[in-house]
Amino acid sequence: MKKLIVLFSLMLIFTSAKSVQAQSLTYQPKNPAFGGNTFNYQWLLSSAQAQDQFKEPAASKTAGGAASFKRSPVDEMTESLQRQLMSRITRDLIEKQFGEEGLKEGTFQFGDMQVVISNSADGVNIRVNDGKGGESNITVPYF
Repeated sequence: MKKLIVLFSLMLIFTSAKSVQAQSLTYQPKNPAFGGNTFNYQWLLSSAQAQDQFKEPAASKTAGGAASFKRSPVDEMTESLQRQLMSRITRDLIEKQFGEEGLKEGTFQFGDMQVVISNSADGVNIRVNDGKGGESNITVPYF
C-alpha cells in the first residue's frame, strides 16, 4: 500500500508540473570600442558629454594665446640651456672620473648653480647647490 501511495504521489507531482521554457541568450556589447555596433558611437558620445560636469580653466581654452603660457618663452629657453649645460657637465665629469686623467677638485659656478667637486675615501663627492636653498650630494665610487 505504501508503494502505491508513493507511486501515486509521484505521478501527481509530475503531471501537475508545468513545462519549462528557455531561450538562448547571447551577449552583444553596446560600445563600439568593445565590438558593439558602430552606429551607437554618436549616441554614447553625446550621452557622455551631457553628463560631463568638468569645467576647463580659462587659460587652457585660449589655444596658442599668451594666456596659455605658464611661463614666458625666455624663461623656458633659460631653463633648457641650464639643463643642457648640466647634462654636458655631468657627462664630462663621469667621462673624466672613469678615464685616465681623473677628476680635478674645485668649485664651478653656472648662473645660480654651484658645483663643488671634492675627493674622499668613498669616491668623488659632487655637491650641487641650486641657489634657491636646494642641495644635492652625489658620491661617485672608485672602481
